[in-house]
Amino acid sequence: MGGRAVMLIPHREPGLEEDTLPLDYQLIITAVRQAAGPVMAREVGEVVGVDVSVKAKLEPLRSKLVRLVDRGWLRKRPDGRFTTRL
Repeated sequence: MGGRAVMLIPHREPGLEEDTLPLDYQLIITAVRQAAGPVMAREVGEVVGVDVSVKAKLEPLRSKLVRLVDRGWLRKRPDGRFTTRL
């Protein structure tokens, strides 16, 4: 866009809802939220339909989870599990 970078995943701010995120990211957040507790990337992958037996397919999902953490949508615990911020 005119030589400027476009941020696909915005930083979480008051009033900014999850429906502003791309659908695949919305599905990831929903999977984390519906889990009984903190989850690993593999568990999220099973819910959203990623072939978790192939590491090359799991790593892009892990990257999306980390991106959601970096932007404030999710939280990553010290044990590597992901959870919602609230």
